[in-house]
Amino acid sequence: MVTAVSFFDRGWRINPDELAYVSAGESWTFDEARRTSNQIARSLAELGIAQGGKVGVLSPNAPLAWLCVLAAWRIGAVWVPLNPDHPSDETAQLLTRFGVDVLIYHPELGEQVAEIRGAAPGVKHLVSLGPVRGDAHGGDIDLTARAATLPDTAPAYEVGADDVAVIAPTGGTTGLPKGVMNTHRNVSVMVAHQMLAMQYGPHDRQVNLAAAPMTHSSGFSSLQASARGGTTVIIPRASTDAVLDAIETHGVTELFLPPTVIYRLLDRLEDEQRDLSSLRYLLYGAAPMSTEKLRRGLELLGPVFLEVYGQMEAVAAISFKLPQDHLTATGEIADAEHLASCGRPGPLIEVTVRDPLTFEELPAGATGEICVRGDLVMKGYYEEPEKTAETIVDGWLRTGDLGHLDAAGYLFITDRSKDLIISGGFNVYPSEVEQALWGHPAVLDCAVIGVPHPDWGEQVTAVVELQPGGHASEAELRAYCREQLGGVRTPKRVYFTELPRSANGKVLKKELRGAGEWIADAAAGLRASSIDAEGISARQNGDAHARA
Repeated sequence: MVTAVSFFDRGWRINPDELAYVSAGESWTFDEARRTSNQIARSLAELGIAQGGKVGVLSPNAPLAWLCVLAAWRIGAVWVPLNPDHPSDETAQLLTRFGVDVLIYHPELGEQVAEIRGAAPGVKHLVSLGPVRGDAHGGDIDLTARAATLPDTAPAYEVGADDVAVIAPTGGTTGLPKGVMNTHRNVSVMVAHQMLAMQYGPHDRQVNLAAAPMTHSSGFSSLQASARGGTTVIIPRASTDAVLDAIETHGVTELFLPPTVIYRLLDRLEDEQRDLSSLRYLLYGAAPMSTEKLRRGLELLGPVFLEVYGQMEAVAAISFKLPQDHLTATGEIADAEHLASCGRPGPLIEVTVRDPLTFEELPAGATGEICVRGDLVMKGYYEEPEKTAETIVDGWLRTGDLGHLDAAGYLFITDRSKDLIISGGFNVYPSEVEQALWGHPAVLDCAVIGVPHPDWGEQVTAVVELQPGGHASEAELRAYCREQLGGVRTPKRVYFTELPRSANGKVLKKELRGAGEWIADAAAGLRASSIDAEGISARQNGDAHARA
């Protein structure tokens, strides 16, 4: 039976003595990693974690934390990914909502766990990945010390393909996170799609860089590298210097980055020569990519870009735009229209576009809701059968994304259905406005939302994060958009601030809509303060302030 951990074990059989994981100051061969994960699995079983038990892992990117995920899968337990950058009260809420039985945490997070402890009383065990400094541990078990005393052979468990492997919180970009139940079968299809998208020869060296949080795409993406016996290099954060240094030092061949990090990396490469010749696949996704900046990246790095479109409900592997899909038949960079696609759907699923109201399948070129069917689709939302029934209809996952398929089978995403702006009776897709703004040289990133308006229903409003040292006024950006978009789609207000993002790089539009002080300013016609591209409160030139 193929389960999520089977992919790591395949790599172990291929290359037992080769490096599986490399991080600052430590490295693990496949054999060492497998033995340790077996011991941790046995330790979890001794704590009473049965098949179907839920294991939360709270840690920055670290090999040992990932081995705990593999260990949980070995005994049929369910991994609950947790992000250490989230507030303690949010983490405690997730632990309670998803019924976590044991929380495994990195010893550096002892004080954070001390805050969580009382707020999540249902957690039966709190265990640390090593000694915890001070009194913050509250007598918690040192999991590594306990595991070291146990046999390092694989425990005997029968895990089914349709058993739940992960309960993953949704990105929470539009509301309270839901718990997506992904099975071992779902994860297996995701890994198969990734392996088909990233081709390697039998003697090619594969080095994956886990720079984005392993609680999200980087962790899942490491499985396909492990399956081929490749090495995963793990760094704590996707800072520009850390990413570039890792590529050069370790000969990285593939990595995933959200668009905003790619933009900063490209800015650095404009002024600094780095040896990135080993790089074959630069995966991007989690948020829309500026076609103008993508073109710039292709000019700097060549055809190494690989777009991934997905969501937790379909385990991040619905469609892929392969490196060659970024080029024309003659090898030139494709035009902006083609670069805006997110590639073709993976071969192990079905993708259609349907009318959001009637659910009728639409012809090529018609815009509707993107729907997915097949073994990639989640089992459902944890303890939310009503939301599951709303989202999976007759076996089809309603993604909530609007888009179309062209005659050649390429998928285009227009926007999230919840993000559609209706202003003065006209439909305005925020992604179209965002693409226009991204083309301005001073704009690092942006988000466009609808703000309530007494006459138009909603007012097209842009929130812009400028390049470090970049300058642009509201009037300048509005004029720039009007030339490309006309009056209806041009933002009526532009605000300047650092954009709130999820751990995986998605802009949290719900925060922009819900609680920002500037929203109240917009409604009242007041002036908004601005924040520079580093997030430091500052006034920019007078024209940059939003005007009534």
